[in-house]
Amino acid sequence: MAERTIGITLLGCGVVGSGVARILAEQRDLIARRTGLVFDVRHVVVRDPAKVRGAGKLHVHTDANAAINDPQVHVVVELIGGTGAAADLVRKALALGKPVVTANKSLLAAQGRELFALAKKHNSAISFEASCGGGIPIIQALTHGLIANEISALVGIVNGTCNVILTRMTVNGWTYKEALAEAQRLGYAEADPTMDVSGRDTAQKLAILASLAFDATVSESDIHIEGIDTLDPLDIRFAKELGYVIKLLAIAERAQGSAAGGAPISLRVHPTLVHKQDVLADVSGSFNAISVYGHALGHCLFYGRGAGQMPTASAVVSDLIQTALGTAALAFKQLQIFADGTPPANILPFEDLQSRYYLRVLAKDQPGVMARVAAVLGKYEVSISAILQHESAENNHVPIVITTHLAKEGALQRAIREINSLPVIQPPAACLRIIDQPKESSAIQ
Repeated sequence: MAERTIGITLLGCGVVGSGVARILAEQRDLIARRTGLVFDVRHVVVRDPAKVRGAGKLHVHTDANAAINDPQVHVVVELIGGTGAAADLVRKALALGKPVVTANKSLLAAQGRELFALAKKHNSAISFEASCGGGIPIIQALTHGLIANEISALVGIVNGTCNVILTRMTVNGWTYKEALAEAQRLGYAEADPTMDVSGRDTAQKLAILASLAFDATVSESDIHIEGIDTLDPLDIRFAKELGYVIKLLAIAERAQGSAAGGAPISLRVHPTLVHKQDVLADVSGSFNAISVYGHALGHCLFYGRGAGQMPTASAVVSDLIQTALGTAALAFKQLQIFADGTPPANILPFEDLQSRYYLRVLAKDQPGVMARVAAVLGKYEVSISAILQHESAENNHVPIVITTHLAKEGALQRAIREINSLPVIQPPAACLRIIDQPKESSAIQ
């Protein structure tokens, strides 16, 4: 097989960038044998070349413009991150007709529509497998393997940092602060973990995935977001007693009872009670898992390392190969599922969400309290499915845990506000949602 050399500019050489360089060097012969391609990393652009370790013979410098303009560079790999300099450099590459491979979910979530349009204008392409789910080929699945499926729901764990923290809190009984400190010590969490623990990282990934799954443009602002930074270990313990595990989930699903097409889509990120028999309950540590429900395939699960140097670099190199082969550009040009060519998503207002709920209230240990709480819930048409009460008291108050049948979010929140105002309740009541995995299509046999 005749080999073809592909010149690359690598923007950024941190954890993932160095992993990409390592794979291209170590697997050079394997890649050439399988694809007929030889990748030549002509430029590695960083802020401070002195900080780059293990670069070997790579040309490391700070001149991004020269690196992108090099006529022998065929593909630009953006691994800087963020929406500042990275956006400018991606635009420059696309304007020159050079395809871009990126892992930058923040950039795509914020400016994807504009960048995709720019790429098509200049007969180029953007590949972004590494932006969601680390090394899991979920973008490839949505844009190729499941392209003939009408997607009804997508439910996943897509942030390794939060999953590490929740695993420690669940298994070891640690507080959030203890679990976060451990995650930082092991390198799973940043010094400033806000982007992860607030749920924003998960929401940006959900915006990308939901856009592809539902042929609609989704932005981060369309998504209801709650993080894990205020989660009480007490609720993890009570959830376990009820047969659940708490996970930070990204959820996108068509409104219940709605037909496909223009049906409203519910988009949310929040800590969620997942039944212990659900496959997502067993996803621990830095692993990610994404359940996708298609009308023909039914339920399928994508599981693997959702973070880390080599898993993410693996996804970047996969995009590089598809780009060099020309298949990425062909699909990018032909498929009508990217944000530049789809209408804004029809979003279900969060208050109209129907879900089951977990409530924990701290109530005075006296007769009639439960009846008063139940009366408030009944007033707002929230039906109780189970009650768990512990005898241990603190300041003459006892925790009461209530799970509900399906109820509307807006009604439930109004009920909670009234419950918090009761003189027999010590506010605030804790509220978490319980997920029932979507049902498979009746067309599946």
